Amino acid sequence: MKHVKQTEILVGVFMAIGLLALFFLAMKVSNLGTINTGESYRVTARFDNIGSLKAKAPVTMAGVEIGRVVGIGFDKERFQAVVDMDVYANYDQIPEDTYAKILTAGLLGEQYIGLDPGGSDVVLKDGSEIEITQSALVLEEIIGQFIFSKAQGGEK
Repeated sequence: MKHVKQTEILVGVFMAIGLLALFFLAMKVSNLGTINTGESYRVTARFDNIGSLKAKAPVTMAGVEIGRVVGIGFDKERFQAVVDMDVYANYDQIPEDTYAKILTAGLLGEQYIGLDPGGSDVVLKDGSEIEITQSALVLEEIIGQFIFSKAQGGEK
């Protein structure tokens, strides 16, 4: 009887550890596990196509997370996606002519924004807009262009 009770307790502890591990994995995959509570400043960028970019996606520079996407909207006049990003305050020397592009990471295809610094002496500040952007690469469009170019080449 004592041995059965001990086994049940061990199984319960094992299950609790497993559920806790699944919780942390879910937080990591959904980008909710690394929320910055420090100071930041807001920067926007416009893209023709954001693919599957979502709020809370990382904003990186040289592979280092420097912020998060906080909002995605649509400009009805210019027909572009408007992405709002919070850049952490300790990264306050980013040149104004920085280049923003939407990149894909990992096997799950998680999309994030990568920034390439420019050479301007003027830096981004709260309310700035990044002018130079590159939209997301959509696999279906690339395959369609490849097939179309092969079909055009076959007619000659």
